[in-house]
Amino acid sequence: MSAASAIPLNPTLSQRFSGLDQGQRLRMGLGLAVFIAIGIIGLMMGRQAEWRVLYANLADKDGGAIVAQLSTMNIPYKYADGGGAILVPADKVYDTRLKLASQGLPKGAVAGFETMDTNRFGMTQFQERLAYQRGLEGELTRSIQALSSVQSARVHLALPNQNGFFREQQKPSASVLVSLNAGRTLDRAQLAGIVHLVSSSVPEMNATAVSVLDDSGKLLSTPPDGADGAGGGDAQQLQYVQQLEQLYSRRILDILEPVVGRGNARAQVTAELDFSQTESTSESHKPNQTPDSTAIRSQQVSETSGASGLSAPPSGVPGATSNQPPGPSSAPINGAPQALTAAGAGAGAGAGVGGRRESIINYEVDKTVKIVRGGTGIVKRISAAVVVNHQSVTDAKGKTTTTPLSAQQIEQMTALVRETVGFNKERGDSVNLMNAPFTMEKAVVVDLPFWKQPELQDLARSFAWPLGTLLFGALVLLGVIRPALKTLAQSQPRISGSSHQLNAIESEAPERPQLAAPARGGELVGPTSGELALDDARKLTRDNPAAVANIVKTWINGEAPA
Repeated sequence: MSAASAIPLNPTLSQRFSGLDQGQRLRMGLGLAVFIAIGIIGLMMGRQAEWRVLYANLADKDGGAIVAQLSTMNIPYKYADGGGAILVPADKVYDTRLKLASQGLPKGAVAGFETMDTNRFGMTQFQERLAYQRGLEGELTRSIQALSSVQSARVHLALPNQNGFFREQQKPSASVLVSLNAGRTLDRAQLAGIVHLVSSSVPEMNATAVSVLDDSGKLLSTPPDGADGAGGGDAQQLQYVQQLEQLYSRRILDILEPVVGRGNARAQVTAELDFSQTESTSESHKPNQTPDSTAIRSQQVSETSGASGLSAPPSGVPGATSNQPPGPSSAPINGAPQALTAAGAGAGAGAGVGGRRESIINYEVDKTVKIVRGGTGIVKRISAAVVVNHQSVTDAKGKTTTTPLSAQQIEQMTALVRETVGFNKERGDSVNLMNAPFTMEKAVVVDLPFWKQPELQDLARSFAWPLGTLLFGALVLLGVIRPALKTLAQSQPRISGSSHQLNAIESEAPERPQLAAPARGGELVGPTSGELALDDARKLTRDNPAAVANIVKTWINGEAPA
């Protein structure tokens, strides 16, 4: 079989690749590797999992235990900026939380009465009381943390041991430490609710024995019996005054803004309140009344008659008859009355003269006792200052101008403000309303370039990675792989030795179109002698390429043919 017959007319891809030099092979392999790597990276970034917060604001001990458990469970995780939170894939958040909760993580979670479910056999009374106290503290902590303003809380209970032999039992007390969310505060009603919650949950605990503190150490609740002097009372009084002034200011704006427009009125109210406590007692008596309407408290009657001889003076005609004692009475029991004798008459007259009667009557005296205690926080004086902007007028051409209010409008608005604040001239209240143009501050608008706008930058960040990956892949494909494939498609395997050179020379010979030979007498003329010689040369080249190569070599060297 000749060498010419070994040359394939349609070379395969492997034969073409073997026909490339080492540099072309290296560039093509590197381009394919980079293109495949770009595709894999783009696919991975497109399928990147979304991360969600598993736990936040954990203690270092709980965070380390959770991270160790996540590594054991083969769950990917990462930290947020600053290490304040642990992030896991979004589809594994709830499953991971349940698994960690079954293992008691995080341990910093508040435990309530469920601690009583694991009582050990042989537990002492002190341990039982301590477990109950811890459970009660945990339940109170959970309830306080349910408030929207409270971020975290701790409750400390002081429960003394009750003993029936003590004459005076010590009362329980409690302390509550709350950590509020950023920008949130607790008002008086919420503090009172926390104090009432704790005091109602512990038997025989007084509300004054509950102290509430914030994370800065400030006492929020009112100390019992004014332990800090008048400081707590002054703070509460100041807060009440501020609330009252804000209430009056808001009422003034609510009644003026529908007339002048929103933002065209400003109001400030100053209230003077009297927080002193006064007490007065008065006693009044009613005047003398008629005997029919009076009430007798006591009555005493003393009556004296002259029947005794010692008290009656002597009477009658002096002589023996008058000196004799009277005889026995002979008057019948039931008979007609007899006339009095002279002696009897004298005795009766003496008795009538010497008789006396005394009567003492004591009447009830009407008395009224009135005790008046003055209340705290009485309004002594109110001063209101109101500024109203000029009114805006738009003409037919659409031009807007400002004009001051008329005197009648100012008087009407002043009357409205007086009625709103409850103006009282006797206590010295004052209301001042002024009309003046407001100075409007022009908002400085920074004209950012189109490429610096935040919306466009966010959009560019979101599409930067996919578009960058696509462009880089297209660059590698068009700049490296495509030229290599083009070279591979055009390349053919080389023939070793002189046959390769002759094949190249033959392939470089241009193809010339041949015209048909002229006809002679209606018949076609055969090939010429030159064409036959060329065919013989081609046949010789195919049959004996070595001899032809030697002939060409002698031609090139300028030697005479053998």
